Amino acid sequence: MKQRVKSSSNGAANGRQQFSNDLYDQPGHLIRRAQQIAVSMFHSTIGYDVTPVQYAALRVLQENPGIDQVTLARLCALDTSTAANLAVRLEERGLVKRTVPAKSKRFRVLQLTPRGMALAKKLLPPGRLVSRRLLQALDKQEQKIFLRLLKKFVHLNNEESRAPLDRHLAGSRNNHHSAGAGPGN
Repeated sequence: MKQRVKSSSNGAANGRQQFSNDLYDQPGHLIRRAQQIAVSMFHSTIGYDVTPVQYAALRVLQENPGIDQVTLARLCALDTSTAANLAVRLEERGLVKRTVPAKSKRFRVLQLTPRGMALAKKLLPPGRLVSRRLLQALDKQEQKIFLRLLKKFVHLNNEESRAPLDRHLAGSRNNHHSAGAGPGN
């Protein structure tokens, strides 16, 4: 469900009052910068052996063994061609085994290899450290508010993404409405 902002005669005036023309105060620019910072902190903490997207795929496969590539795409909020390329790269590294079920030639079922499972487990503590580092400049209350608002923003704008997350597949384990989640959750 896409939500649209209704225009009104005073909408332009309200927009000028609420949003600055200064690039550095605009939400889109700040979100892009936040992404740059998050990726930089990810690599400075975890290294360059895996990308943030590969990390997400390993975590999803760890929690959902035996899913197909399309489901991986939906659970990682990736387009299907990106997820297929990602699965191939992970297979080439010996982290994932892709198999074609006998009944279908279109689907590839994904399973972490023992090496992939070991890496996914090894990445959990540094993954929590990345979360702590990302939020360490905020006090505990600010962390809760920031995460609650960030989850709300992502949830309410999910359908605007070129590859929306399929929350129904993610299940109750990834509750996107949780207001009290802290860093590392």
